[in-house]
Amino acid sequence: MIRPFSLSGIISSISLNKFCRSALAVVAVLLFNADILKASTADSVKVTLTEGTNMAVDLSPDKKTIAADIQGTIWSIPISGGDAKALTDGMGDDRQPSWSPDGNKVAFQSFRDGYYHIWAVNKDGSGLQQMTTGVFDEREPEWSPDGKSIIFSSDRAGNYDIWKMDLASKELAQLTTDPANDYYPSFSADGSKIAFVSERTAAPGIYIWSADGQKLAIKNAVKLAAPSWNPAGTHIYFNAFSGASSSLVEIDISAGTSKTITLTTGPKQSDVFPFRVSWLSDTEYLYTADGKIKIAEIGQEEEERIVPFKAVVTVVTPNYKRKTYDFNAGKPKQVKGIKGLNVSPDGKKFVFSALGDIWLLEKGNPAPKAITKDLFLDADPTWSPDGSQIAFLSDRSGTMNLWVHDVKTGKQSVLVKLDYDLNYPAWSPDGSKIAFYQADSKNTWGRGTLQTVEVKSGKVEKIHESLFVPSQPSWSPDAKTIAVSGLQVNSSRYREGINKFLLISLDKQPDRFVSPEPDRSLGMRAKNGPAWSPDGKNIAYVQDGLLWLVGVDPAGNLTGSPKKLTAELSEVPSWTADSKSIAFMATDAIKHINLADGKIESIPLNFNWEFKQPKETIVVHAGKVFDGKNAAYLTNVDIVISGNRIQEIVPHKAGRTGKLIDASDKTVIPGLFEMHTHQHAMTGEKLGRLWLSYGITSLRETGSDPYDALERKESWDSGNLTGPREFFTGGLTDGTRIYYGLANSVKSTAQLDMELERAHRLGYDLIKTYVRMPDILQQRITIFAHAHGIPVSSHEIFPAMRYGVDAVEHIGGTSRRGYSPKITAMNHSYQDVKELLVKSQMNITPTVSLQGGFYAMAAKDPAFYDNKQLKVFFSPEFIAESKGGMTMIEKMFPGYLSNFGNIQKTAKSLMGSGAKMTAGTDSPFIPYAMSLHSELQSWVDGGISPFETLRSATLWSAEAVGVSKDLGSLEKGKLADLVIVDGDPLTNIKDAWNVKSVMKNGILFSIDELLEKPVK
Repeated sequence: MIRPFSLSGIISSISLNKFCRSALAVVAVLLFNADILKASTADSVKVTLTEGTNMAVDLSPDKKTIAADIQGTIWSIPISGGDAKALTDGMGDDRQPSWSPDGNKVAFQSFRDGYYHIWAVNKDGSGLQQMTTGVFDEREPEWSPDGKSIIFSSDRAGNYDIWKMDLASKELAQLTTDPANDYYPSFSADGSKIAFVSERTAAPGIYIWSADGQKLAIKNAVKLAAPSWNPAGTHIYFNAFSGASSSLVEIDISAGTSKTITLTTGPKQSDVFPFRVSWLSDTEYLYTADGKIKIAEIGQEEEERIVPFKAVVTVVTPNYKRKTYDFNAGKPKQVKGIKGLNVSPDGKKFVFSALGDIWLLEKGNPAPKAITKDLFLDADPTWSPDGSQIAFLSDRSGTMNLWVHDVKTGKQSVLVKLDYDLNYPAWSPDGSKIAFYQADSKNTWGRGTLQTVEVKSGKVEKIHESLFVPSQPSWSPDAKTIAVSGLQVNSSRYREGINKFLLISLDKQPDRFVSPEPDRSLGMRAKNGPAWSPDGKNIAYVQDGLLWLVGVDPAGNLTGSPKKLTAELSEVPSWTADSKSIAFMATDAIKHINLADGKIESIPLNFNWEFKQPKETIVVHAGKVFDGKNAAYLTNVDIVISGNRIQEIVPHKAGRTGKLIDASDKTVIPGLFEMHTHQHAMTGEKLGRLWLSYGITSLRETGSDPYDALERKESWDSGNLTGPREFFTGGLTDGTRIYYGLANSVKSTAQLDMELERAHRLGYDLIKTYVRMPDILQQRITIFAHAHGIPVSSHEIFPAMRYGVDAVEHIGGTSRRGYSPKITAMNHSYQDVKELLVKSQMNITPTVSLQGGFYAMAAKDPAFYDNKQLKVFFSPEFIAESKGGMTMIEKMFPGYLSNFGNIQKTAKSLMGSGAKMTAGTDSPFIPYAMSLHSELQSWVDGGISPFETLRSATLWSAEAVGVSKDLGSLEKGKLADLVIVDGDPLTNIKDAWNVKSVMKNGILFSIDELLEKPVK
């Protein structure tokens, strides 16, 4: 039975750093705030877990009790099996237990304060204590045999090494110093040696540390984990994942040989979890595999015994009033998608992109004037230093290329025309050059090579190799250095790091990272600085959601202490020419700060949009209709559409009033939902037509620059550009470390409050938390979001579903642990995962096409890449790379495709058990739009019926988003979002992409119209 969760008890008993104490205090207030709580109720259900996915165990010294981590809680289980007792509260992501030699305590790694540190708890669950601190991660603890120290791996020296802490003095000693990662340390029984995993380039494998030095025990280049000594010290056991198998391997130390001791092929193939074994005797050991705790004897593994357990947890199905939507025209809506704000040199004018065009706002006149007005996507305007020109991006010439607008004459001309999309133009101080990024053929996530163009000659020069989603460049006044915000990774072991100033020398000197606060990430990369002042004395930037200033020398070296300029959420700083003031976005307002006195001026803006909505009546005569709800078609019916809504669906009758669309030999289905994608303006105008051409009329964008996403949403809904409905969030709301350019590092509850207020004011459709967000803050987010009718999603299932998180992304996907609590390396999910999802009704978007389905379906279908949409919207180079991707992935990750069937089995089991599952893909990792059809095909190929698949991609998706009153099915009164296809998709799911026409909001597009780019 789980002990009651007590915030006050935790606050008083745990030694927490300031960040975590602040988080706990805020949540404590909110948990008992009646105004917040009354906005949300939830039904709680007890769930009994009898299996664990990627659970670690350790056996007590007296051999009587097992410590196990099951879904982020440390439990004690009798060696004979039975009821599990929770030792920790489940809010710390507590993992990998290790018993003290006296059997009184259990050490483990915990993420309670936003970093993995070593903690310990008494065997009865009392006395929770933090043992390591700092802005580092410490993992995989093991107690020394004499009980005087603990060893663990830590990245506090720049990469993962083996460290030892003396428990009496708390002093730390670094035991390994190799530039490669060393981790998973384990003491020999006498404490004289430590085995560990090393990624050393010359000889990766299992190493042994002793006072005499380090030596290689066995070389092995596959993914290794968790070495453990046998009691005699003659053998080491460890986990090896080859891609095709996850197995337990034994090293004979004296012979220097190894052998696999668990089955790696056949129907009884073992799925060994990557954690240490424990020993009951010289020959009998305890380990976890196949969802079970197992006891085996050396040489007799096929006769292993199972330790049964029952761990009871509580989950809730959230029940709160969802935000309301008005999809009808008639009421003007404020334009909030203000992207790329840039102030003129004299401080009197502002340019930005909105509704797909470039706009000019003058002080004193709140009505902006359109500089461009076309059917293309125009973005990222920036003033020349003398104010005579505005550079911007436009896809008028096919891809997103660089254009220049003459302020005096209004003439616009293309300056750079390249094969692949461009991003983030920035003028040099003298106006002679413009820096920009060029994407590659895949254009994934905004990666780009830094280049410059001479404005007079048009000569383009490459400045830097491809950077991982950097910010807009900013020039030093002497034009010898370009500053960007770039990711400095913490180690190569995990995809995480922090944003810092990256200084790029145009004299080919080495790149340099500098930071005003070395251990704190800058704001979301994009246009949040560094922004170099024209006089070269300062750099403006965003950190913790606020605007800051720091002094620099001509080379970009920091010369002073940071100065905070604002006390409200601030983004996109740009300087006036005199270096005396900065313009910025303050959530949904444009503001201007005078640096001399700190006075902040709001710039009035009167700017509205409304839905593009037809007024005519349309009658679609459909041979077959899948309504999104029923497994049988409606046949020979008329769908009568008045304006943007379905007036009725009735048996066909000739001569009805309205424009007739003859689909009598076609099938009509609801518009499809893509439930997990990420987009950016670099893709251009064609992106919206691409989605619609595949029958996708609604998108759920699960991480984005919020202003970029809002501009896209407003552009598509207003009809300025052609595209689907957009349901969006802001950046990936993350913790102290981040990875992607759109990740937003949140450290304090003060910053979190500002971010949550932005979510409300900008009208987010969901809040997506990412992998380094601690549970205590995610709970705070969930309470706020539900009070405002907004759902929350993350990569986590438990304890997220204990406090009402609505949805989870990916059955696999990125995890801060290096392994997933949802699925193993062999793509198995066990009873704990399935039971939790079914009982909580947490919506899961498994993205199975991302986990191998896209390439698996391509391998089964010779015509997979032959659809005409792909050939129109993607380059031949991109298609060729996609076709070759399967071979490359299989070479890099053996077993990637052969293990894919295990994910399909999990998805089928979830659907059959009553879990809520929706279709999404994480495009553009796999191609936009086509990826959704590979997802649907992957489901059906795995045994889910076409009906269940299409229902999930329509009605269930609309329910998960919170718009099923208007979307997701074809019914009287609902919005007219539908797709006309050739064939019978309830029999052959591939027919769903035989799109002939698409209707969004009552406006019909033929496939030929969608495949044809606009006329200039």
